[in-house]
Amino acid sequence: MKRIYCTLLMTAALLTATAQHKYQATWESLGQYTTPDWFRDAKFGIFIHWGVYSVPAFGSEWYPRNMYDSTTPEFKHHVATYGAQKNFGYKDFVPLFKAEKWDPIQWVALFKKAGAKYIVPVAEHHDGFAMYKTSLSRWNAYEMGPKRDVLGELSAEIRKQGLIFGLSSHRIEHWFFFNGGRQFLSDVLDPKNGDLYGPAREESDDPSPEFMADWLLRCTELVDRYQPQLFWFDWWIEQPALDPYRKTFASYYYNKGLQWDKGVVINYKYDKSFPNGVAVLDLERGKLDSVRRLPWQTDDAIGNESWGYAAGNTFKSAQYVVTNLIDIVSKNGNLLLNIGPRSDGTITEEETATLLGTGKWLDVNGEAIYGTRPWRVYGEGPTKSASGAFADQKEPFTARDIRFTTKGPTLYAITLGTPKERTVIKNLGLNAHPGAIASVEILGSMQKPKWVQKADALVIEPSANYPAELAVVYKVNFKN
Repeated sequence: MKRIYCTLLMTAALLTATAQHKYQATWESLGQYTTPDWFRDAKFGIFIHWGVYSVPAFGSEWYPRNMYDSTTPEFKHHVATYGAQKNFGYKDFVPLFKAEKWDPIQWVALFKKAGAKYIVPVAEHHDGFAMYKTSLSRWNAYEMGPKRDVLGELSAEIRKQGLIFGLSSHRIEHWFFFNGGRQFLSDVLDPKNGDLYGPAREESDDPSPEFMADWLLRCTELVDRYQPQLFWFDWWIEQPALDPYRKTFASYYYNKGLQWDKGVVINYKYDKSFPNGVAVLDLERGKLDSVRRLPWQTDDAIGNESWGYAAGNTFKSAQYVVTNLIDIVSKNGNLLLNIGPRSDGTITEEETATLLGTGKWLDVNGEAIYGTRPWRVYGEGPTKSASGAFADQKEPFTARDIRFTTKGPTLYAITLGTPKERTVIKNLGLNAHPGAIASVEILGSMQKPKWVQKADALVIEPSANYPAELAVVYKVNFKN
């Protein structure tokens, strides 16, 4: 009862403090928000799913939920490997999460070499284990497991190396995450573990006021302690009961951004969470098939089966990442690309190769990505773009697919592959009224490509050597 009273008092204090600043806890007031230029210019960020779930390294980062569901492979694997859940539960993986080889300096150096401009580690996943020093739970990486403030060390190093720090919270999903453990004899039923596994309620149950107040306090603690410039939320914040808490958090965070004199971003997944323009839409493992007027983001993982580290995971290539990054940017979006480190803190060889391959391409062609804005059309070509959440680009792009970005008077026409034959761009023909072309260059090359602007298309002859693999950027300037 005392805890409920304290959380309500603290929530009331937040509301009072928020009311004294520009943003009020109303959709009308929050509608004044505009996406900061740093986010629109950055285009490419790194997401990090790292936590206790990397210890069993089986299935996915949803292992802690699935190990208590008797219908899943995770349940069978757990019993066969560790024994019954009443004797060895998820809590028992915490001491095994040691992060003994973790080096935040190396991590951030790799992300910077990959061409990322902002980094978003998971602060707390659905499992309820905080990867930071917190006053609100003993289940955190500073007191248990690694016994390091992972988020604090990362935030300091990210800023030291000149990148922008963000974070994600999946806390609200914890409401129901361990409810499978209530269906049979498991350690979830032990009251001593309630501060980790609880509430373990049903998804159909509205979160309690106490749980939502605790969610708000955890979010504001993260804001105050680490000052992230991006705060990413998973899907379940769309719950109607959470509506006043969402408004309160958004107003608190946006006012903090003004106080820090730094633009801040909230990412959300579905329209039930925030009205258009109040925060930045994020599509999980998906994208759009047209230009969106408002900035948006794709969050995708290099790993195909899991966001966290899991044995047997397969991985996307740098070719996939680069061509989809270009496609997303041409439609006014950003790409937040996830990695899942091992429990010891090392990053897989496959993910490292994809990151370095992406960075190698951006070293040459970043001018056509960073700081750009969409053109009047996003592109052209025969390959159909995936659209919507959970819609991977299953049909690979080719050099016949073209995407456009702009910066000032310059237009970049990017082939989503290396041309082996003539590049024909219909949207740059004189009949399409883009204007007469003055010059065409290959970005990063001293070669002068042969080209002609016809009535129906710009035609560019293939070159013997291109400065970068994966995709080619033509820099186009007009006479007027």
